[in-house]
Amino acid sequence: MFDFFRSKDISSVVEYKYDIHTDYTDYADISDYGYQNNVVVYRCVRIMAESIGSVKWIAYRFDKLKNKHEPIINHNLLDLMDAPNPWQSKASFLGTAVSHLLLSGNCYVMAIKDKNGDVSELHTLRPDRVCIIPGKNSIPAGYEYSVKNHKTQFYTDENGVSDVLHIKLFNPLNDWYGQSPVSVVLNSIKQHNAITKQNISFLKNIGRPSGALICHNSISEETKKRLRNDLRNMHEGGQNAGKILLLEGNFEWKEMGLSQKDLDFGTGKEQAAKEIALAFGIPPILIGITSNATFANYKEARYNFWEETVVPLISEITTEFSNWFKKITKYKDVSLTYDKQSIHALAKRRDSEWKRINDASFLTNDEKRASLGYPTMHI
Repeated sequence: MFDFFRSKDISSVVEYKYDIHTDYTDYADISDYGYQNNVVVYRCVRIMAESIGSVKWIAYRFDKLKNKHEPIINHNLLDLMDAPNPWQSKASFLGTAVSHLLLSGNCYVMAIKDKNGDVSELHTLRPDRVCIIPGKNSIPAGYEYSVKNHKTQFYTDENGVSDVLHIKLFNPLNDWYGQSPVSVVLNSIKQHNAITKQNISFLKNIGRPSGALICHNSISEETKKRLRNDLRNMHEGGQNAGKILLLEGNFEWKEMGLSQKDLDFGTGKEQAAKEIALAFGIPPILIGITSNATFANYKEARYNFWEETVVPLISEITTEFSNWFKKITKYKDVSLTYDKQSIHALAKRRDSEWKRINDASFLTNDEKRASLGYPTMHI
């Protein structure tokens, strides 16, 4: 896989035993019954991944003489993020990283260096294939990447720095691994899936549950068995809808129907969907739950989603990458962040900020421009 990341300096494979309790939900199970079989989880993860992947990144350097941050128009780190590896673009790479983070609570990124020691490629690692090698003072001693029976270790230096970046969500009971948002809404996901399967079963039976065949005379067990099989084969399922049931002898068919209220699972399914969306910080209207929704509500929900969910997460991700690059590259004085001005969904906040600064009469024009991130005017 990737020629095992094209690195010739990887430590030799060794066998060892470690004792780390991974108390987060199994990644394969989450991917199966959650992401791959639940439309709400799938949409929540995709909308988060696509949103964060669409944000533009910028580089800057602190100028000690001017005592302010100066933006860098072109930089090798920005080029690296735009084309992290030969198979992925920035949007695809970040989308994969965010998806791993949301599904497992952990995201691992592997840096490949060329012969000069410069980072040439970045790859995301599947969280279920990575194990942390415990170290002292809650600092990992390294990471083990396993594919089938092939194991490779990536060790950290004395400062806990390695060519593997680990981004994790807060887990109150585990020092090493993060907690997945999916793990807190497992019951809601199961409820949503169960209602979907139940509705499919009702549709296959034309929305009717089974009835009761009442016999007023005593019949043998063999006759009972034959009657059950005949009814199942001739009258059960949508393909037999509308067929006339003909009974001989002293038989009576009792329909055991349910009321419309009993057949309405929509309320429970919608409530489960809202709880799943809540765990991901996504307003329900953005994933298709449009009860009592208006266009104004949608615009406000979209703004709140970016303001309260996307921006904090993209800020954390850019900071993690920025700090990591400072440690593993020669660009010790370069920082990365996201371009707030490029996010159209935050135009409401941007307009308010611009108006507030423009109305500040105690600031000069150059100070106003600097506070908004623009270079000063030289006259």
